[in-house]
Amino acid sequence: MITSGVGARYDVELRLPADGAYAAVLRTLTAGLAARLDFTMDDIEDLRIAVSETAAMVLDEADEGADLVCRFRLEPGELQLDCSTTSAAPTKPDYDNFGWQVLTTLTTDASVEATPGHYAVRIALRSTLDTQ
Repeated sequence: MITSGVGARYDVELRLPADGAYAAVLRTLTAGLAARLDFTMDDIEDLRIAVSETAAMVLDEADEGADLVCRFRLEPGELQLDCSTTSAAPTKPDYDNFGWQVLTTLTTDASVEATPGHYAVRIALRSTLDTQ
């Protein structure tokens, strides 16, 4: 059984109503977790922006009354986020839109899963201090 933050399972899970009013809670939590991993202030600011874009993409696809489920994995020098919701008929991601371009510019990795009933955006950001 894992009893501390860094490990083989999701380290932090946050469930919120799928409503943009809660995006600030997600950004604040993300910044706190990144600070715990000793990310630089610039990395944390990039992550805040990337999380805002991630949340916006997922919220646009959320069914009415759905939850926004955000799962974080903390690795040395890296933060991974899986942000998902229920979506009866999710649309295909538009990889040419401005939000996606911002997301892929600010993160190490980004992907979208859009299947009937489920929509998820996954991002990862490595610290610029990470030497691996």
